[in-house]
Order: sequence, then structure tokens, then C-alpha cells
Amino acid sequence: MNDETRTWMGMALLRVVLLGLLGLMLLWPLTARADALTVVPVGRAVGIKLFSDGVVVVGTSEIDTQNGLVNPAKDCGLKEGDVITHINSTEVDTIEEVSALLQQLEGQSMRIRAIRDDKQVQLTAQAALCASDGAYKLGAWIRDSMAGIGTVTFYCPDTGAFGALGHGISDVDTALLMPLESGSILPASVSGVEPGKAGTPGQLKGIFDTSVTLGQLAVNTDNGVFGTLSGGSPWTGQEVEVAPRNEVKAGAATILSNISGDAVEEYSIQIVKVYPESESDCRDFLIQVTDQRLLEATGGIVQGMSGSPILQDGKLVGAVTHVMVDDPTSGYGIYAGRMLQECGAL
Repeated sequence: MNDETRTWMGMALLRVVLLGLLGLMLLWPLTARADALTVVPVGRAVGIKLFSDGVVVVGTSEIDTQNGLVNPAKDCGLKEGDVITHINSTEVDTIEEVSALLQQLEGQSMRIRAIRDDKQVQLTAQAALCASDGAYKLGAWIRDSMAGIGTVTFYCPDTGAFGALGHGISDVDTALLMPLESGSILPASVSGVEPGKAGTPGQLKGIFDTSVTLGQLAVNTDNGVFGTLSGGSPWTGQEVEVAPRNEVKAGAATILSNISGDAVEEYSIQIVKVYPESESDCRDFLIQVTDQRLLEATGGIVQGMSGSPILQDGKLVGAVTHVMVDDPTSGYGIYAGRMLQECGAL
């Protein structure tokens, strides 16, 4: 890149600042920046609800009919991980919608439109009449929603945009990223901890308040879930700069985590290793918990702590994203710039 190009980029970024923080995030690169970007690190556990765009096939099974066992889903070519979006010309997003259409069609031939490996497939099937309950069935186990507990990494005071988890929400059976139709984050209180052990990841246990919506989800990506707060921020905190990637280094750091009630505490960790930048892998650095309080309470990193912000030298550098199953004291962190780029796509 020559000096003229660098000067042009600096001027462009300066103009974008006048349009607001979110515009800056759209242009903010992973490895360097012209202006310091600030966000509020959160570390608060929340309930997360996600409703899928279409219904996800998580398996198939045989149906007992008067003529014997049949499996229409398998026979028509449906596979685990397929996302059914339409039956004939009708869009389907819920299990109830699929079931209602099957009853209306009464075993007539139908066209199924599905997404498989990011490509559309067209299939033809006939539902079978189940002998035990008299309902027409396809023989496919399907899922239309998921819910769990996770941690909010940051929010942007100027825009209300937030990022959480540091990894995507995937179907528990197929391990595929759930297609997002809609979703929200809810207030949660951590009611208990199942500590992690070698070979067995632990988890936070939480209680959701379903009567209150803190924010709406906009995207579910490999780098986290992102959305916009419904009103003013429910959390308080001080804005901090986001560190450029080249400032993240092996050494002392801290995480903000909520492992009891609604209290967020700061715990010491070590960034053991910073990995070379990779577009396909969000595990940007190896971390190890060193804080004795956290080790005694959770055994290290447990499910539900994903999204806990990682701070180093007073700046946000990333978020906890995965735990090492064989060693719950260790895990991986995602660089904050990845999450901010996804957030900028809102």
C-alpha cells in the first residue's frame, strides 16, 4: 500500500466517524485502525432464545402404518442437517406449521424445498398415516428453536449494538449453525455451577425472565450472535478501547464473568499463545485461568461463560469462545475485531 492510498484511507475513516460508531465498525480492519474504537465490556450472563429460519432436520425415523414400517423422509432424500424452508409453495418456520400442512395434504404428493450445504434442493415426498395416532407424518425429527445461557461481550453506547458468545449457536444434534429467523436476549440469574472436569465440560445453570426482552438478535454467525438492545443499556460500565490485533500478546490478562447471581467479577488469566490470523478459525489465542477463586468455583471455563470479555492492558482484546475438554482450566479466545466486524454488518 503506497502513501497516497494510506492518506485516502485515513480521510475516509475520519468522515465515517461523523456518521456514528456503527459506520466506523463497518470499515474497522482486523489488524490495524486509524482511530481508537471504544465499547463497553459487559460479562453479564443472559438467556438467549433463537427461532430458526425454516426447520432443521435432526434425524429420521420409521413410521408404523397399516402396511408396515415406512420412512418417507429418508425415501425422498432428506438428510440430517437439511433446513426445510417450504412445503409446496408455503413457507414453514415452525414444527406446528409443518404438522398442519401434512394433515391438510392427507398423504398427497408434495414438494419440499430445503437448504443443504448452502444450496437449495428440491425433493418430492408423501407423508404416511401413522397407525397408532392417525396423524400424517414425514418421519423426520425437526427442530425450530433453541434456548440457553451465554455471556454478552460488549455493547456500543452510541448505537445499542451488542455482541455475545464469541461463537455461533449450532444445532446440538447436527453441529450445524442454526439459521436465524428471529431471537432475543433475556435477563438471567446464574443459580448454580456444574464445575468442569477433565473430559467433562462444566456449565452454568441459570433462570430466565421471559417477561423482559433486553435486545433483539439480528445475526447468528461463527463468530458470535449480534443484535441491538431494545432500549437503554441494562448494564453499566466504562468504555474501553479495542486493541488492534498486533497489540494482543502472550502474558497476563483478565476476563469479566458472571458465575453467581447477577454479579460480574474480574478474574485473572494468562494468554498463553497468540495464533496467526486465520479467516476460517475463530480460535485466535490460547488462554489459561490462573485465578484461584474461579478455579475453585467452576474448575476453569464452563459452558455459559462463552462471550466473557478478555481485557489486557486496559483494552478489550477478545472473548472466551471454547473450553478445552481435556483441561477445563484452558480454552480459546476470539479476537474482538472479528466480533466487531460481524456487528458492523447489522
